[in-house]
Amino acid sequence: MATVVLVGTLDTKGEEYAWLAERVRAGGCATLIVDAGVLGAPATPPDVTAVQVAEAAGADLAELRAAGDRGAAMAAMARGVEVITARLHAEGRLHGVIGVGGSGGSAVASAAMRALPVGVPKLLVSTMASGDTSPYVGAVDVTMMYSVVDIAGINRISELVLGNAAAAVSSMANAYQLARQRTSTSGRPLVGASMFGVTTPAVDEARRVLGELGYEVLVFHATGSGGRSLEALAASGLLSGVLDLTTTELADELVGGVLSAGPERLEAAGRCRVPQVVSVGALDMVNFGPAETVPDRFADRDLHVHNATVTLMRTTAEESAELGRRIAAKLAGAAGPTALFLPLRGVSAIDAEGMPFHDPEADAALFAALRAGVSGSPVELIERDEHINDAVFAAAMARRLHELIQSRGRNT
Repeated sequence: MATVVLVGTLDTKGEEYAWLAERVRAGGCATLIVDAGVLGAPATPPDVTAVQVAEAAGADLAELRAAGDRGAAMAAMARGVEVITARLHAEGRLHGVIGVGGSGGSAVASAAMRALPVGVPKLLVSTMASGDTSPYVGAVDVTMMYSVVDIAGINRISELVLGNAAAAVSSMANAYQLARQRTSTSGRPLVGASMFGVTTPAVDEARRVLGELGYEVLVFHATGSGGRSLEALAASGLLSGVLDLTTTELADELVGGVLSAGPERLEAAGRCRVPQVVSVGALDMVNFGPAETVPDRFADRDLHVHNATVTLMRTTAEESAELGRRIAAKLAGAAGPTALFLPLRGVSAIDAEGMPFHDPEADAALFAALRAGVSGSPVELIERDEHINDAVFAAAMARRLHELIQSRGRNT
């Protein structure tokens, strides 16, 4: 039987969680209730107590309460539920998770959800679901449902909304358990790949080659959220390898564009020992919205209107050199097998002879910094006198990733 874990603050939402658990059980699932409340005694008995949640975070519940800082206490409880839900999933005792609440309860429950791998059902019923949901969803597959009314007792409206939520998470958990049983001993190994419009030909060719080699390729659009999703999946243990051909989000992080994936981009695969083959796709550009939204400080820069909603700015030689240094440092620190491919004839569709962002000086600065940065490290540096979108370049990256994955399998 599938098990749904309910994460919530039982000191203030005990009635709602008791009702929700009953409906989940009616949907054919077992339940396990985790209490993250800090204000007082739970209004319904939990399976994992608030004391245990605090201890999982390295804290003491009595001390958290005595300090009188609810924000700090809830932050500690969020850390605790992350540890507990991840542990329950690793033990095979979690097939779905649900939480209900306002901003505080949603923050805690969503922390538990973001600690779980992609594919595990995650449903959050929240008063915050009709606004900006990015703080709760992050880079994983959290499903949010607007509560319509506040989570304050069971009434004719909340009964409908929470009833739908219970039915949804029960169905998802049952389906997830069956899917896990079917794929536990089968299925092609997964590879994650990063792509942008200006590197699409390369990724399409790499995907074709990897498919012929027996892999299923998951492509992530390098728009900030795509890069964060790739990092999360690399850290989840689901990927056999990463073909990080398009690292453009790092240019946005450095210069201040709108598609940054954060400062930790290009680190998860290396940290988690996942074989990775990396290139410099679209590092010639920083992304902004419509032309009129480009900050005034960039008015004299080399701009290219990609379409009505996207304006690109060419990275300078100085920025390119700094990008090379940052990427080299990330790759040199990787704990797993890593290869870096440099396309010496251009890094994007518009960085080629006769194209708007063709700038040999900037590319040379990027390549020089990368060479210097990985020198003496375990990173394998492969330079090819080709454009990034040349089919032979992409195919070489794909085949090298296959070799790294195969070699790692033989050595484990």
